[in-house]
Amino acid sequence: MAQEHPITRLGGWVGYEVIEDWREHRAGHSWCLVRLQAVRGGLRQCSQCGDWTPAVHDQQERRVRDLPIFEHRVELIVPRIRVACSRCGPKVERLSWLEPYARVTRRLGESVAQLCRVASVRHVAGFFGLDWKTVKELDFASLERRLGPVDLDGLQVIGMDEFAIQKGHRYATVIVEPMRKRVLWVGRGRGREDVRPFFELLGAHRCKQLRAAVMDMNAGYELEVKRHCPQAAIVFDLFHVVAKYGREVIDRVRLDRANELRADKPARRVVKGARWLLLKNRESLAPGQDIQLKELLQANRALFVVHVLRDALKDLWSYRHPGYAQRAWNSWYAKARRSRIEPLKRFAANLKPYLPGILAHCRFPLGTNLIEGINNKIKVIKRMAYGFRDDAYFFLKIRAAFPGVG
Repeated sequence: MAQEHPITRLGGWVGYEVIEDWREHRAGHSWCLVRLQAVRGGLRQCSQCGDWTPAVHDQQERRVRDLPIFEHRVELIVPRIRVACSRCGPKVERLSWLEPYARVTRRLGESVAQLCRVASVRHVAGFFGLDWKTVKELDFASLERRLGPVDLDGLQVIGMDEFAIQKGHRYATVIVEPMRKRVLWVGRGRGREDVRPFFELLGAHRCKQLRAAVMDMNAGYELEVKRHCPQAAIVFDLFHVVAKYGREVIDRVRLDRANELRADKPARRVVKGARWLLLKNRESLAPGQDIQLKELLQANRALFVVHVLRDALKDLWSYRHPGYAQRAWNSWYAKARRSRIEPLKRFAANLKPYLPGILAHCRFPLGTNLIEGINNKIKVIKRMAYGFRDDAYFFLKIRAAFPGVG
């Protein structure tokens, strides 16, 4: 009886045995080359129908990468057999450790995919000594197997937001389920036509089950939700409204006030450099900044008014009764219109048509905080990979980062 080669058991190449191994040095790396042969007399499985047969149609030698052994990179020399299947004809043999036409073993592919969760494709390719395209394809296939098609059954609430995908104002849309903290869909663009494929994927029956959609004040999102899900409440998010208020009101008033102080350069410098101080929440102020803010607001009436009304605007999202929220809005709106501050009056007039979406927060106390967290994670994924050339791969990486809970 022939003695089993010690590497055979270590390698776990089921159906094959080692007949030869040797060492080589290539481009500064140590390689272990292992030549395998099929165990004689065994049955072979058809890769298409799964039937077992002893008949062999032909075989062709292939070189296949496997996991490293200590400091040695491993390359297998494998005779890939085509079985003579009585049902399917000549088909590549099915192996538990190697895909039919793969150039890397299944376990090496899984290791590559695992490392791609924490490192860029380029770094993983350098670590294993593989081409970056091979690494990307292995990770892409692993993500597709692991994630599978998204489950949209029972969906009642969605959140929608945009994120920058490339320089030059190129955007994509991410749609999430806030309750389960999972990404449902990602698509390039932020217009009506760009998000329509999601609702087509959702289907008419599931669209009727949707109760609410939380978003920023994106007209395209709002119109598309109303078209496919007219019964769903549109909920406008606090974060985006307050951010818009900061840009269009506080920043404008601050710059106008700075321009008025051209003759007083020290005072102008203080007002012009106070942008982040004015935009910060009070609870986020660093030690000493509260005194600095108080002095700034006492010296500038317009800045004081817009800063106080910003906090009053944020309070609208704390109400759970639509009647109380409506009264609070009426009070805020009247103060804004009487303020004689043009940027504030203009913002209040532009915000008024969106009031139903603000009041809807009483029934659906939702926000896009989760989506903002997802957007920050997307930025990390982009930086780690130095950008993505393949949208489908990038979007799978986003889904994998937020698979959901519960």
